[in-house]
This record gives sequence, structure tokens and C-alpha cells, in this order.
Amino acid sequence: MYLIGLTGGIASGKSTISRRLAARGAVHLDADRIAREVVEPGTPALDAIRERFGSDVISADGSLNRPALGAIVFRDPEELAALNAIVHPAVQARTRALFAEAERATPGAIVIYDVPLLVEAKLPYDFDRVVVAEADPEVRVERMIRLRGMEEAEARRRIAAQASDAERRAIADVIIPTGGTLAETRAATDAFAATLPWPAGTRVRRL
Repeated sequence: MYLIGLTGGIASGKSTISRRLAARGAVHLDADRIAREVVEPGTPALDAIRERFGSDVISADGSLNRPALGAIVFRDPEELAALNAIVHPAVQARTRALFAEAERATPGAIVIYDVPLLVEAKLPYDFDRVVVAEADPEVRVERMIRLRGMEEAEARRRIAAQASDAERRAIADVIIPTGGTLAETRAATDAFAATLPWPAGTRVRRL
């Protein structure tokens, strides 16, 4: 398996890059999606959350009540640490299982692990390359306002809450500029893809 960590700030164009690479035959794994999956109803992690934080953090349909849980953990570092101690091992176990599944299906598979908070998370994986999607903060603010209907102040707050461009650059092996047109981002992604050790027989879907 050839493991690529993909990161970038909010609205930086990570999805464009991951979709392009997946179309070329890469396996795309989304860290945020995995984190949601491990706390779905019936999972050991959700049971542990209920036991630790009480039934008030569980909705009537049995799913996790994220606002209720957030109200507890984001005002108390000890409570947040307790939540992380439950969720992080579950996410890592599921992630490693998906890595193994990708390798079984295609020996030497190129796996794109999409992690928005890669700098902050300090993940225990040996990435072959770390790729950063980078766009000017003003471009990202405009995107959040136009595409997500977000207020400008909120958009700027979210950018400020994440790692800086300099911090992401410090861990990057490759930086893909994403502040221009969609065609330019796709072209830069294709140029990066051309440097990868694709397994024999990789099938490229229509781009």
C-alpha cells in the first residue's frame, strides 16, 4: 500500500483533489466519515460514550446527540480527553482495517487518507507522502460565503481555529495549489498523480 495523507484548511479544495485521484484508481478514505461510522448506533464506542456521559447524549432514535455531547466536552478539557480516549482508538482500529482491506483488494494500492486536521491530530501512520491543498484564506472565505451560505465572520473564525498555512507547509511533501480555477486544480492533481507508483492494471475511470 502506498499511503498519502491529504490535508488542507476548510474550503481549500481537498474534495476536488481526492475525487480526481479516486477517478484515477486510488482508494479514498475520509477520516471524518470514519469518525462518524465508529459512533453509529450499536457500536462499542457509542455504548462507551453512553456509559461515560449519560443517556442525555443519545437521541431518541439511538444515535449520538452531537450538540448535547459538544456542550459537555467543549467546555471541559478533561471531558474532551475522556471522549477522545473512547473515539480515537475506535477510529484508528477502523482505519487500519480499511487500509488492510485496500491492500488485500489491490496489492500496492494507492490510498488517499483525507484528514482535515492532519497537523493537529498527529496521527500514528507512516505516510509515504503528505499532500496539502492550499488556497489563499481570502479565496476560502469567499467560497464559504458563496457555496456554504456562511457569514463572513464565521468563515474567518473557522479558518483561524485551524492550523496555519505555515504549519501545514511544514509537514507537506507536496503542495497542490487550489486557489485558481477548477481546471487548474485538476491539472495540478494530474501532474502529482503522474509521479505515483500506480499498481499494474490500475483502471482509470472517465475523467
